[in-house]
Amino acid sequence: MSAAAAHPRTLHLPADSTAAPPLLPRAEAPRQVRVDGHDLTIFVESAPLVENMLADILAAKSRVWLEVYIFANDASGRKIADALKRKAAEGLDVRLLYDAVGCAATPRAFFNDMAQAGVRIHEFHSLLEGLRRFRLFSLANIRNHRKLLVIDDVAAYFGGMNLIDNGEALKNSPPHLHPHLPISAGWRDVHLRLAGPQQPELADSFDHSWRKAHGEKIPRRSLKYRRAMLRTIEDDTLPKTRNSKLETRNSNEESIHFFDSGPGVKYSRAARIFTRTLKRARRSIIISMAYFIPVGSSLRALFRARRRKVRVRIIVPGQSDVPIVQRATSYLYDRLVHRGMRIYERRHRMLHSKVVIVDDTWTIVGSANLDPRSLYINLEFLAVIRSPSLARIMTDICRFEISQSQRITSAHCHRVPWYHRFINSLAWSLRWWL
Repeated sequence: MSAAAAHPRTLHLPADSTAAPPLLPRAEAPRQVRVDGHDLTIFVESAPLVENMLADILAAKSRVWLEVYIFANDASGRKIADALKRKAAEGLDVRLLYDAVGCAATPRAFFNDMAQAGVRIHEFHSLLEGLRRFRLFSLANIRNHRKLLVIDDVAAYFGGMNLIDNGEALKNSPPHLHPHLPISAGWRDVHLRLAGPQQPELADSFDHSWRKAHGEKIPRRSLKYRRAMLRTIEDDTLPKTRNSKLETRNSNEESIHFFDSGPGVKYSRAARIFTRTLKRARRSIIISMAYFIPVGSSLRALFRARRRKVRVRIIVPGQSDVPIVQRATSYLYDRLVHRGMRIYERRHRMLHSKVVIVDDTWTIVGSANLDPRSLYINLEFLAVIRSPSLARIMTDICRFEISQSQRITSAHCHRVPWYHRFINSLAWSLRWWL
């Protein structure tokens, strides 16, 4: 990796400030950690992510497979597009699977140009496909929200970042100073680069998604296999014994599990993955989530965690790019705060991360939000990683987000006007459609 992958300076700031402090400088450099024989690089800004992706694509020797929700025709997107075209011209197996709704604002010519250069392209659940298959509503409702990049048999990227320029140069400037920029300017997110023995599993995940998008018959992973994967997480998160010494030894064990999430029997629902991990928490849960509308078993798992005296901290955007989702989230504030959960609204920049940390050991990271669409409807990709070292890095990232946040208290909830409560309740009633 380049020198840019060095560890940034760690900030130690009050974790429970009720008001956001002035914006503080924070290094953009990715952080690295080794987990179970894998080299992981953690990105929280899109600029260094695009830089590293570009370097890996240009160094590819056999294949470049990209699956993305939003691929914008901007400075960052064009850099990646040009690299894809260059590798296709060199004869590599270059594929692009993008979502029709996520890329609705991207000109068709942008993708046609890549196709003419030899990139194999598929638009997921397009309007034409819906009309041709007489399934317009059902296909339009199921979106491919995954973000994967596979480079040869060397490396793979996954997480929550799309290919869009989010104004990184303005990351330390409040949005009101740049009213011409969208709320997306300077998003905070989490994305990982993996190099190691399980990299072929991400390639297999892309191949499965690619073939299914083309209507090919995919060998179904058996129910026994999927249940075994979930049981592995469930068994590993359970305390092995009440003996503290043995428990400490087991807490150092490491593992990485990948999951393709989506509707139907061929997938592991994200709801099961989140719930089975959350319900094993014994000490702490940290959630940093772009769109936080937990429902069903996920919400019950959080409530039960509090009954077990688990410390729960939840970080959400202070100003979301989807206001109605923020309204639905706000509807839950009173219930969550009443049960002793601590809620923080991230100020100054849009929080777009999708991270859950349990007991300083387990991390869930990927493309899935804790909302009905990600939990039950969309195609998503998640990694459940057991590693105290990774959990420490993720916790440090979340602590920084908290330091830039306003804590939501009972007093705050009581000051909300009745008409805002009414609007929030209407948004909550639409939660399955957001």
